[in-house]
Amino acid sequence: MRALCCTEKPPPPPSTSSLPRAKAQSQTPSRTLIPKKTNKPRGEKLHANPKGFAPTPKEPSRRSDKPIGSDPDDPPIPEEVFHKMMVRIVVSVGTPLAVGVAILKILGAMKDRNVWDVPMWVPFSTTLVTFGASALGIAYGSLSTSLDPNRKGSLLGLDEAKENWVEMWKQD
Repeated sequence: MRALCCTEKPPPPPSTSSLPRAKAQSQTPSRTLIPKKTNKPRGEKLHANPKGFAPTPKEPSRRSDKPIGSDPDDPPIPEEVFHKMMVRIVVSVGTPLAVGVAILKILGAMKDRNVWDVPMWVPFSTTLVTFGASALGIAYGSLSTSLDPNRKGSLLGLDEAKENWVEMWKQD
Protein backbone atom coordinates (compact mmCIF):
# COMPACT_ATOMS: atom_id res chain seq x y z
CA MET A 1 0.00 0.00 0.00
CA ARG A 2 2.92 2.35 0.68
CA ALA A 3 4.16 1.80 -2.84
CA LEU A 4 0.85 3.01 -4.20
CA CYS A 5 0.63 6.05 -1.94
CA CYS A 6 4.12 7.48 -2.24
CA THR A 7 7.32 6.70 -4.04
CA GLU A 8 9.72 8.12 -1.50
CA LYS A 9 10.99 6.21 1.46
CA PRO A 10 9.26 7.32 4.69
CA PRO A 11 11.44 8.94 7.34
CA PRO A 12 12.67 6.58 10.06
CA PRO A 13 10.73 6.63 13.35
CA PRO A 14 12.29 8.81 16.02
CA SER A 15 14.53 6.91 18.33
CA THR A 16 13.66 6.85 22.00
CA SER A 17 17.18 7.78 23.01
CA SER A 18 16.85 11.30 21.58
CA LEU A 19 13.55 11.96 23.36
CA PRO A 20 13.28 12.94 27.00
CA ARG A 21 12.79 10.02 29.35
CA ALA A 22 9.15 10.84 30.32
CA LYS A 23 7.97 10.79 26.71
CA ALA A 24 9.78 7.57 25.93
CA GLN A 25 8.05 5.84 28.83
CA SER A 26 4.61 7.12 27.84
CA GLN A 27 4.97 5.72 24.33
CA THR A 28 5.65 2.19 25.47
CA PRO A 29 2.68 0.30 26.83
CA SER A 30 2.92 -0.21 30.55
CA ARG A 31 0.79 -3.32 30.56
CA THR A 32 -0.04 -5.95 27.99
CA LEU A 33 -3.50 -7.42 27.80
CA ILE A 34 -3.49 -11.16 28.29
CA PRO A 35 -6.84 -12.91 28.25
CA LYS A 36 -7.78 -14.56 31.50
CA LYS A 37 -8.14 -18.29 31.55
CA THR A 38 -11.53 -19.61 32.50
CA ASN A 39 -12.44 -22.94 34.00
CA LYS A 40 -15.02 -23.60 31.27
CA PRO A 41 -14.35 -26.23 28.64
CA ARG A 42 -13.51 -24.93 25.18
CA GLY A 43 -16.64 -26.19 23.42
CA GLU A 44 -19.08 -24.50 25.80
CA LYS A 45 -20.55 -21.19 24.64
CA LEU A 46 -20.84 -18.22 26.94
CA HIS A 47 -24.31 -16.81 27.51
CA ALA A 48 -24.91 -13.19 28.42
CA ASN A 49 -27.96 -12.18 30.41
CA PRO A 50 -29.38 -8.69 30.79
CA LYS A 51 -28.22 -6.94 33.94
CA GLY A 52 -30.72 -7.26 36.76
CA PHE A 53 -32.63 -10.22 35.38
CA ALA A 54 -32.26 -13.82 36.41
CA PRO A 55 -31.79 -16.44 33.73
CA THR A 56 -35.03 -18.04 32.66
CA PRO A 57 -35.28 -21.81 32.59
CA LYS A 58 -36.09 -23.36 29.26
CA GLU A 59 -39.76 -24.17 28.92
CA PRO A 60 -40.82 -27.53 27.59
CA SER A 61 -42.06 -27.56 24.05
CA ARG A 62 -45.73 -26.70 23.75
CA ARG A 63 -46.01 -28.60 20.52
CA SER A 64 -48.50 -31.40 20.72
CA ASP A 65 -49.22 -34.36 18.53
CA LYS A 66 -52.74 -33.12 17.84
CA PRO A 67 -53.33 -31.81 14.34
CA ILE A 68 -54.20 -28.15 13.87
CA GLY A 69 -57.91 -27.54 14.23
CA SER A 70 -58.54 -30.56 16.44
CA ASP A 71 -59.96 -28.36 19.19
CA PRO A 72 -63.24 -29.94 20.39
CA ASP A 73 -64.93 -26.51 20.38
CA ASP A 74 -64.20 -25.96 16.69
CA PRO A 75 -66.07 -28.24 14.32
CA PRO A 76 -64.07 -29.45 11.31
CA ILE A 77 -64.60 -27.77 7.94
CA PRO A 78 -66.54 -30.02 5.55
CA GLU A 79 -64.70 -31.15 2.41
CA GLU A 80 -67.15 -29.35 0.05
CA VAL A 81 -66.70 -26.06 1.89
CA PHE A 82 -62.92 -26.47 1.82
CA HIS A 83 -62.92 -26.95 -1.97
CA LYS A 84 -65.23 -23.96 -2.49
CA MET A 85 -62.93 -21.90 -0.28
CA MET A 86 -59.82 -22.91 -2.24
CA VAL A 87 -61.48 -22.01 -5.55
CA ARG A 88 -62.51 -18.60 -4.19
CA ILE A 89 -59.01 -17.94 -2.84
CA VAL A 90 -57.35 -18.90 -6.15
CA VAL A 91 -59.75 -16.66 -8.11
CA SER A 92 -59.52 -13.71 -5.72
CA VAL A 93 -55.72 -13.89 -5.64
CA GLY A 94 -55.09 -14.87 -9.25
CA THR A 95 -57.33 -12.34 -10.96
CA PRO A 96 -55.70 -9.15 -9.59
CA LEU A 97 -52.27 -10.74 -9.95
CA ALA A 98 -52.86 -11.56 -13.62
CA VAL A 99 -54.31 -8.09 -14.27
CA GLY A 100 -51.27 -6.46 -12.64
CA VAL A 101 -48.78 -8.49 -14.68
CA ALA A 102 -50.75 -7.80 -17.87
CA ILE A 103 -50.78 -4.04 -17.21
CA LEU A 104 -47.02 -4.07 -16.59
CA LYS A 105 -46.43 -5.95 -19.86
CA ILE A 106 -48.67 -3.53 -21.78
CA LEU A 107 -46.95 -0.47 -20.29
CA GLY A 108 -43.54 -1.97 -21.07
CA ALA A 109 -44.52 -2.66 -24.67
CA MET A 110 -45.87 0.88 -25.05
CA LYS A 111 -42.58 2.31 -23.81
CA ASP A 112 -40.46 0.02 -26.03
CA ARG A 113 -42.44 0.97 -29.17
CA ASN A 114 -42.30 4.68 -28.29
CA VAL A 115 -46.10 4.92 -28.16
CA TRP A 116 -46.11 6.53 -24.72
CA ASP A 117 -43.21 7.44 -22.48
CA VAL A 118 -44.71 5.98 -19.32
CA PRO A 119 -43.87 7.94 -16.16
CA MET A 120 -42.47 5.81 -13.34
CA TRP A 121 -45.41 6.50 -11.03
CA VAL A 122 -47.87 4.73 -13.36
CA PRO A 123 -46.39 1.19 -13.14
CA PHE A 124 -45.65 1.77 -9.46
CA SER A 125 -49.23 2.70 -8.63
CA THR A 126 -50.76 -0.07 -10.76
CA THR A 127 -48.44 -2.61 -9.13
CA LEU A 128 -49.32 -1.31 -5.68
CA VAL A 129 -53.07 -1.52 -6.33
CA THR A 130 -53.20 -4.86 -8.17
CA PHE A 131 -50.68 -6.77 -6.07
CA GLY A 132 -52.16 -5.32 -2.89
CA ALA A 133 -55.60 -6.51 -3.98
CA SER A 134 -54.06 -9.90 -4.67
CA ALA A 135 -52.70 -10.07 -1.12
CA LEU A 136 -56.11 -9.16 0.30
CA GLY A 137 -57.64 -11.86 -1.89
CA ILE A 138 -56.61 -14.60 0.53
CA ALA A 139 -58.67 -13.11 3.33
CA TYR A 140 -61.58 -12.24 1.06
CA GLY A 141 -61.61 -15.67 -0.55
CA SER A 142 -61.87 -17.41 2.79
CA LEU A 143 -64.40 -14.98 4.25
CA SER A 144 -66.68 -14.92 1.20
CA THR A 145 -67.24 -18.68 1.20
CA SER A 146 -70.52 -20.02 2.52
CA LEU A 147 -69.80 -22.30 5.47
CA ASP A 148 -72.97 -24.29 4.80
CA PRO A 149 -72.09 -27.21 2.49
CA ASN A 150 -75.65 -27.32 1.10
CA ARG A 151 -75.80 -23.61 0.21
CA LYS A 152 -74.11 -22.44 -2.98
CA GLY A 153 -73.62 -18.77 -2.14
CA SER A 154 -73.52 -15.73 -4.38
CA LEU A 155 -71.03 -15.00 -7.16
CA LEU A 156 -69.05 -12.31 -5.30
CA GLY A 157 -69.88 -13.60 -1.81
CA LEU A 158 -70.56 -10.21 -0.22
CA ASP A 159 -73.41 -11.50 1.96
CA GLU A 160 -71.33 -14.48 3.10
CA ALA A 161 -68.38 -12.22 3.88
CA LYS A 162 -70.60 -10.04 6.11
CA GLU A 163 -71.95 -13.10 7.96
CA ASN A 164 -68.52 -14.72 8.36
CA TRP A 165 -66.92 -11.45 9.52
CA VAL A 166 -69.42 -11.15 12.35
CA GLU A 167 -69.06 -14.84 13.21
CA MET A 168 -65.26 -14.57 13.26
CA TRP A 169 -65.22 -11.68 15.77
CA LYS A 170 -68.03 -13.01 17.94
CA GLN A 171 -67.05 -13.53 21.59
CA ASP A 172 -67.62 -17.05 22.90
